[in-house]
Amino acid sequence: MRTKIHIIAEVKTRSPFGFESEKSWAELFSVANRIGDIISVHTDPRWGGSFELIKKARSLTDKPILAKGIHATDAEVEQAIRSGADFVLVVGRIPAIHRDKCLIEPFTLAELAALPVDLKVVWNSRDLSNGSPKQESFEEARRIHKGWLCQASNIRTVKDVKEGANAVLVGEHLIEFAESLGM
Repeated sequence: MRTKIHIIAEVKTRSPFGFESEKSWAELFSVANRIGDIISVHTDPRWGGSFELIKKARSLTDKPILAKGIHATDAEVEQAIRSGADFVLVVGRIPAIHRDKCLIEPFTLAELAALPVDLKVVWNSRDLSNGSPKQESFEEARRIHKGWLCQASNIRTVKDVKEGANAVLVGEHLIEFAESLGM
């Protein structure tokens, strides 16, 4: 599996949907750095993140870093890059800057269908408005988007990785996922 898809290993200590990690940021970062091809670090405080944590992660690894958050403005995208991120997750919009460094997360399949095929796209199985699972599946998203597509959320083990994913973004279940890799 490691040669076919990229693992984006997320350092997530909490979420606004009730998740609270038993592990510290440092412990999660250590696992993410061990198994991830890319390290995902939150910038949004609701998920235990900050731009300072991007700087900290940059000082701890040479691996690419994804700044994970909503990034509702181009100024936030720029701040993430200046803080040391190689890539920036942007939710619900296409930024005017650094498009080549952005992973775009649409809210709906209709938004996904409107995205250019050359953009890197993340299909999140979680509805960000309330944390519940979306009705639309990764398979539906893959049929719509023919370009690079990352599967995100609700991934516990390698058995949860969907056919056709170019990458998986694993956060809440990082430890369990690492164990399923045998690492």
